Amino acid sequence: MSQSQGQGPALDNLLTESRTFPPSEDFAAQANAKPELYEEAKADREAFWAKQAERLHWDTKWSQVLDWSDAPFAKWFVGGKLNVAYNCVDRHVESGHGEQVAIHWEGEPGDSRAITYAELQREVSKAANALASLGVGAEDRVAIYMPMIPEAIFSMLACARLGAMHSVVFGGFSAEALRTRIEDSSCKLVITTDGQYRRGNPFPLKPAVDEAVANADCVEKVLVVKRTDSDVEWNDRDVWWHELVDSQSDQHTPEAFDSEHPLFILYTSGTTGKPKGILHTSGGYLTQASYTHHNVFDLKPETDVYWCTADIGWVTGHSYIVYGPLSNRVTQVVYEGTPNTPHEGRHWEIVQKYGVSIYYTAPTLIRTFMKWGADIPAKYDLSSLRVLGSVGEPINPEAWIWYRENVGGGKAPIVDTWWQTETGAIMISPLPGVVSTKPGSAQRPLPGIGAKVVNDEGVEVPAGGGGYLVLDEPWPSMLRGIWGDEERYRDTYWSRFADQGFYFAGDGAKYDDDGDIWLLGRVDDVMNVSGHRISTTEVESALVSHPTVAEAAVVGASDETTGQGIVAFVILRGGAGADAGGADAIKALRDHVAKEIGPIAKPRQIMVVPELPKTRSGKIMRRLLRDVAENRQVGDVTTLADSSVMDLISAGLQSGKSED
Repeated sequence: MSQSQGQGPALDNLLTESRTFPPSEDFAAQANAKPELYEEAKADREAFWAKQAERLHWDTKWSQVLDWSDAPFAKWFVGGKLNVAYNCVDRHVESGHGEQVAIHWEGEPGDSRAITYAELQREVSKAANALASLGVGAEDRVAIYMPMIPEAIFSMLACARLGAMHSVVFGGFSAEALRTRIEDSSCKLVITTDGQYRRGNPFPLKPAVDEAVANADCVEKVLVVKRTDSDVEWNDRDVWWHELVDSQSDQHTPEAFDSEHPLFILYTSGTTGKPKGILHTSGGYLTQASYTHHNVFDLKPETDVYWCTADIGWVTGHSYIVYGPLSNRVTQVVYEGTPNTPHEGRHWEIVQKYGVSIYYTAPTLIRTFMKWGADIPAKYDLSSLRVLGSVGEPINPEAWIWYRENVGGGKAPIVDTWWQTETGAIMISPLPGVVSTKPGSAQRPLPGIGAKVVNDEGVEVPAGGGGYLVLDEPWPSMLRGIWGDEERYRDTYWSRFADQGFYFAGDGAKYDDDGDIWLLGRVDDVMNVSGHRISTTEVESALVSHPTVAEAAVVGASDETTGQGIVAFVILRGGAGADAGGADAIKALRDHVAKEIGPIAKPRQIMVVPELPKTRSGKIMRRLLRDVAENRQVGDVTTLADSSVMDLISAGLQSGKSED
C-alpha cells in the first residue's frame, strides 16, 4: 500500500476502513439536506451561496455575490448590509417566537436558567446600551475573558449589535496570554468575572485581568460580572456588571453594517510563538455558519434541543454555540463546567434532563468517556439523541463506533466535521440523511465548498493516495486576514501553493478507494520511517482499535537506523486489567499495529501513561512528547491543562522501553 518516494503523494495511505452506515429511510425523508444540494452548488456556485445568504435578514441586498479580484482577500455579498445580532435574536422575536427558549443554561454548581428569545433580546439590548455608555462603538475592540455563563454570550452579541469587534480569550489562559491578545488588538474594554468554577470550587479570574491590563494603556474600563462572590481588588477602571448593565434600557435599535464589516478577532497559536489574530467579517461568516448548522446538524427549531460542548473561547463556540445556532432559532444547552463534576455521568444527566437531541463534542472527550467505561452512559436515558457530531481533530474509527453504540443507541448518524478557526465554519462533513457515514472519515466537502488532496506539486492525488489538504475556491466564512499582519497571512496560508492559488490548511489527508477524505493531522506531525511518510493519526487509530486502549498519542523520535522511530504513549481503558501494561501486553500492542497497518508502522517503543499532555481545548501536545522521547528537556508547558502530566510521563519513560 505504500507509495514510492520522491514525486507524488506526500503521505503513505495505510489504514483501511470498509464499514459504512447508511441513513435510515425515516431520517433521510425528513432531513433538511437533500442529495440535490451537491448538484445545485456545482451547477452555479455563486447562485447557491446567494440562496444561502437569503436565509438571513438583510437591510440592504448585495450587488455582487463574490469579489475575488484582490485574492487572497475576498469580499462576499458586496454592498449588502445586515446586523448579525438582529439576525440571531430580534428577528425571531418579531416572527412570534419570543417565548421559545433560546438557552437552557446549566451552571457547574447545579444552578440553572432558561432564557427565552424575548429575554435574550432584552439582555443583549441592555448590554449594548451599557457598552455604548462606556464609549464602545463600531470597530472598537472588546476583550471577553469569561467562563461559560449567559453574560459571555450577551457580551458577544452586544458587540455584534454595536459593530464592535470582540476578541474572546479562553478563561483558562494565563494573564500573559490575555495581555498579548489585548495589546495586539488594542482592546478598549475588557469584560470578565470575579471568578469561575473549576471542578466544584470557585477559582479567581479577575486577578489575571488586573495583571494583564496593568500596563495596557488601551484599556479604559474593565466590566466585571459577579459569578463566585470572590474577594476582588477594585481599581478605578473597574465597573460591576450588575450596577451598570441592569439599570440600562432594554430597548436598543441595531444598526445595519456592511457585509464586510469586521465581526471578531480570534487568536490561534502560531508556530513562531506569537498568536495569530484571525479576522472574520459579518455577512459571509454568518451565511456559512447558519447554512452549515442547519444542514450538517439537521436542526429542527420547533423540536430539537441542541448541545455543543465547546467553550466560547474557541471558534467552535463562536460558530456553533453563538452565531450559527442562534441565527437558526435554536433551543440549546450551554453548560459551564467540566464533564466529571460532580461525577462522570454529568453530560448524560444533562442530556436526559433537557432531552438533548443533537450533541456536538470533541474526539478527546469521547475517548475520555471510553476510558471511564460504557456502564456510565448506560445508566441514563439517551434515547432523545438523534444526531451526534465530532470536531477538533480526526476521530479514530474505534472511538467513532463506541460513540455511535454507547451514546447514539446504535442509530444516530455521526457528522465528523473538519474545519478551522481560519475557515470560520464547517468545510468537510457528511450530510446526515444524504451520505452513508464511515467511521473516522470526514468524507466530502459540503455543497459549495472546494477542497481536495494534492501532492507536493499541487496536483490532485488519485483515490487511495495521500497528500496535503487544500481549499481551491474562496468560501463565504473565510478569514479576511491576520490582524495587523497582511504578510503573515499570505505567507502562512497562501505561499505553499501560490502558483495554483490554493489555501493550504496545514493538514495531511488522503483519499480512500471510494474517494472519501480522511484527515491525517498536522503535516508537522508526519513521521518519516525508513523513507515512508506515516501519519501519527493512523498509528494512533490502530492502537485505539485494540480493546485495552482508550487513547494514544504517537510521535516520531530520532533513530540512527530508520531516520525516525515510532514512539507511542497509551492510556488504557477502565477494566483493561492489571497486566495490560506488562511486557507481554505491550508486545501484543506492537504486533497489533503491525497487523493493522504493516510492519513499517510497528512502534519502536510503547509506554502506558495515566494521562496525555493536552491543551485546554483538548489537543494533544505532541511537541512535548517528542521532547520526552528524544530525552530532551521538556519545552514550554504553559498552555497545558495540567502541566504535572509531563513529570509523570518523563519519570515513567525511563523505566519502560520495549524492544524486539
